[in-house]
Amino acid sequence: MPLDSEKRVTNNQRIVGALPTIKHAIDHGAKCLVLMSHLGRPDGKRNEKYSLKPVVPELEKLLGKKVVFCNDCVGKEVEDIVNSASGGQVILLENLRFHPEEEGSYKDADGKKVKADKEKISSFREGLTALGDVYISEFALQRMLEFSFESIQATSLVSYVGWTTLTGFR
Repeated sequence: MPLDSEKRVTNNQRIVGALPTIKHAIDHGAKCLVLMSHLGRPDGKRNEKYSLKPVVPELEKLLGKKVVFCNDCVGKEVEDIVNSASGGQVILLENLRFHPEEEGSYKDADGKKVKADKEKISSFREGLTALGDVYISEFALQRMLEFSFESIQATSLVSYVGWTTLTGFR
């Protein structure tokens, strides 16, 4: 998602591409929609340069409704927000790549690649999976299948592809 120096979305193509799927879920009774994504390469560390928070105003404008932003993507606070949502509430999680478990590795202080701990990867996956009952992949909007997306699809969640994947949106 390209952002300018003022942290405004400069090209909303990926959001626009996901709108049919988001609106379909809302229109057909979804309790809430938990949107998860990534931005940039923060190497498994929180870096405000790569926060998804600036995406919220663009999402709200395009959806015509309030979007709740979570400052993380896993954990009790996120689970509490999701569990209290209703009426098709849209929730955007913080950048999944702020966690080294997202890609399975990170760069240490010396710039060397280090594998993420397997138990932490498992816990991260479980944390994401706990946020929903159905997983819809807008794979056509993803440039690569990330660790977490791949692992969510491998869980007991019911999984579907979104409209943009079905229609070949680019």
